[in-house]
Amino acid sequence: MRVIAIAGASLAGLSTARALREAGFDGRVVVVGDEPHRPYDRPPLSKEFLAGTMSAADLALESDDEDLDADWCLGARAVALDPALRTIVLDSGKRITCDGVVLATGARARRLPGSTPAGVHTLRTLDDAIALRAELVPGARLVVIGAGFIGAEVASTARGLGLAVTVVEQQAVPLAGPLGAELGGVCAALHGEHGVELITGVGVAGLTGAKRVRSVHLTDGRELPADVVVVGVGAVPNTEWLAGSGLDAERGVRTDARCATGIPSVVAVGDCAVSHNPFADAEIRLEHWTNALEQPATAAATLLGHEQLPGPRAPYFWSDQYGARLQFAGHRRDGDRMEVVDGDPAARRFTAVFRRGDRPVAVFAMNQPKVFGRWRRELRATAPEPVAGR
Repeated sequence: MRVIAIAGASLAGLSTARALREAGFDGRVVVVGDEPHRPYDRPPLSKEFLAGTMSAADLALESDDEDLDADWCLGARAVALDPALRTIVLDSGKRITCDGVVLATGARARRLPGSTPAGVHTLRTLDDAIALRAELVPGARLVVIGAGFIGAEVASTARGLGLAVTVVEQQAVPLAGPLGAELGGVCAALHGEHGVELITGVGVAGLTGAKRVRSVHLTDGRELPADVVVVGVGAVPNTEWLAGSGLDAERGVRTDARCATGIPSVVAVGDCAVSHNPFADAEIRLEHWTNALEQPATAAATLLGHEQLPGPRAPYFWSDQYGARLQFAGHRRDGDRMEVVDGDPAARRFTAVFRRGDRPVAVFAMNQPKVFGRWRRELRATAPEPVAGR
């Protein structure tokens, strides 16, 4: 291989370029990104950057002295993949022909159906955060739709800035999917403890306001006055551009545990990939920062034909809300037994372990990073072996 093209210039794309160089690849690396910005860190967008305590320059993922000797095509969107010719077609009409392709196009924020008046935001990109930050002024009324991690972090930041905040969640218990109902309830209680109204078990029927949003209508008939609305209802993988390529990309680009797709010399990583995960024993799409950082090492090894691959690591994510640090590693599913092994949930300082039979499969901690770290290492030590062919 002499030329490898990476479609996607965020963390997963940058991590792949780094992994290729670290693995000894000395050919040409082309990185395509639809945003005009160099790679930047996304987790602070809902926290420090939104609060104004971090600048855009602070978000940079590249060090000042880093030189990957890569060709960067920024502000250019990939619109098609010709796998037979190993060619990526850009929206400008430019064609990039290569020997290997890395799909790292990530995901975009899911939006509400219908037109979007001014004052309604999603938060996925730096430009999204810049636009939202300008509207988070003290005394304004903010309605956050969705009490997942992004929604909770935005609510926490906005409350700290002096806004009146209401969070609407369609599920009866926020975060019950990844954490289970009991721990989801503990996390949800943080909202009320910090003066944020949380409304659960109710959907959104629509928005009012022709030019600018004025209120949010709920399915139970209530109307919530709003000066600003943030929609945090999940993300959609950016895979439409792969239609006609022959790849299985309906829910994300399907790969095996080696990041290999069904087409030779084409791999996929990060938020756009659906890969077999030994901890989940299933094909899942991980939207975690650590996955975008670590998975590219496997993709690079696969692309370069290396037999030795990095060992499996437990999925990991964290969230900062209302001054509390939430951490989770592993994969929980219904039926797993949860046990608080240290601390007290009522004190908002504890660690809980999920077990499947006798084996620990996941760990959650609130404000206990050291205890969490020990259990996370335990998960790594007991990691299941990947199944051949997956």
